[in-house]
Amino acid sequence: MDDGVVMRVHRVRSEFVVAACDADLLGRDLPVGDKGRTVKVSAQFYGERRVSREELLWALQRATIANLLGERVMKLAAEGGFVSADGVGTLGGVPHAEIIAMSG
Repeated sequence: MDDGVVMRVHRVRSEFVVAACDADLLGRDLPVGDKGRTVKVSAQFYGERRVSREELLWALQRATIANLLGERVMKLAAEGGFVSADGVGTLGGVPHAEIIAMSG
């Protein structure tokens, strides 16, 4: 089933970085701050391959860092117990969360 989510996994040294966003956000420029700046939602970072809910949750279970953007991604991450409503901010008016796994 297509949940309308794209994801890319980046491996940086010992980090397993999961970047996922709603597919329809790709290519959009989101406003940041009040000085007319924007940030591009890029396929280079978030990927272009659509993934299922199960694949996203599998990756989030293994992630040391996750960058999540969009309503659909946030809903799936919340269903999996990775984010809660009070842990989600916005980027250009779009739900956004960053997760960092702390080991200890």
